[in-house]
This record gives sequence, structure tokens and C-alpha cells, in this order.
Amino acid sequence: MSETQMPTARTRVVREPHRAAYDRETVYRILDEAFICHVGFAVDGQPYVIPTSYGRKDSNLYIHGSAASRMLRNLKDGVPVCVTVTLLDGLVLARSVFNHSMNYRSVVILGQATLVEDPEEKLAALRALSEHILPGRWDDARQPNERELKQTHVLRLPIEEFSAKVRTGPPIDDEEDYSFPTWAGVIPLEMRAGEPINEPRLDPSRPVPPYVTEYRRD
Repeated sequence: MSETQMPTARTRVVREPHRAAYDRETVYRILDEAFICHVGFAVDGQPYVIPTSYGRKDSNLYIHGSAASRMLRNLKDGVPVCVTVTLLDGLVLARSVFNHSMNYRSVVILGQATLVEDPEEKLAALRALSEHILPGRWDDARQPNERELKQTHVLRLPIEEFSAKVRTGPPIDDEEDYSFPTWAGVIPLEMRAGEPINEPRLDPSRPVPPYVTEYRRD
């Protein structure tokens, strides 16, 4: 059974609260499907929001990057962060412009990201990042060497204070607008993988692995 988290004052959804979800199953499902998160933090009063890839292992979210990056330099000391992830599922066209919307699934996580010091956890986190984006690739590619690991920081964010918000379904118009003569409905949106493109110096006899040819996101 999925664990339901009681929202905090900071994570409780105020607008359209009926779209809120506070259970880990919903949150993990969204996190495991998306690619990119946006990490918000402040340095000396200046806010920054940085897009980056991520991976999840159990109840921890991992992000990584160059040890020289502003985000990694500041977050490794436990600066408060706000991480958001959004999946866009459709454009919702109502009869009135005011009631246009989008179908989406989103997650907000608040907390403190800290530097992963343990070498085994760091490597496991990097594997989780790789497998999150493309399952099967980690074992098929060269592993990080010692120099690369030193140049890379990995941060751990416990998934403890969170909320999700989901909108599905058709547009909702004001009653008096249902007779307005225009099309209304939903334009579904989805991510699709295209035909793989070989790297120019690739041996033409090397077959494309199944995890590439059969790749899909769901």
C-alpha cells in the first residue's frame, strides 16, 4: 500500500486542492517517468533555478554535475532547495480563453541536498541516474574512471516533504459558454523516441542495441 504523506504548510496545495496528491506511489510514478527537474535555491539573496537530470533510488533523489558548477558548489553544504518536476500531457482548449488549461502531472520536493561522500553510494547514484534515463546503458558503456569521479559531485535529497498535483480530463467551461460556437477539447501530447542516428565514427557493422531500438518512455 502506498504511504500517504501529510502535507506541510509549505507543500499543501492551495489552488485547486482537489488535484493534489500526497502519496509516494503517485510522486514516484511521476519522478520515474520524467527526465528533467528544476532545482531552485538562493545564494546571497539571489534566487537561481537550474534544470538538470536526476535519478531516484528508494526515497532519495540524486542530482549530479561538475564540482565547479555554482549549483553543486552551493548545495553541497546543505542549502535549502525546491525541486520541481513536470510532465505535460495535453493542451486543454475551452470555449473561453479564461478557462483554457493543460493536463499535467507535477511534483514539488522541499529539503536540503547534501553531498554524497561514500564512494559506493556515489557510484550507485550515478548508475541510478544513467538507468533512469536509459535502462541498460550503464552496463554497456565505459564506467566512470577515478578522474571523472573526482570531477563530479553527487547530491542526495531525501524525498520527505513533497506534494504532487495532477490535472486530467476535458475543459470545464462556464455554463453560459457551452453554446459558444467554437471547438473545445484536448490536444494530447506525448514524448516519442525517433529513429536512432549512428555516431559518425561508429563501426557500421555494430548493431544498435535493443534498449535503443525499443526505447520508449512510460
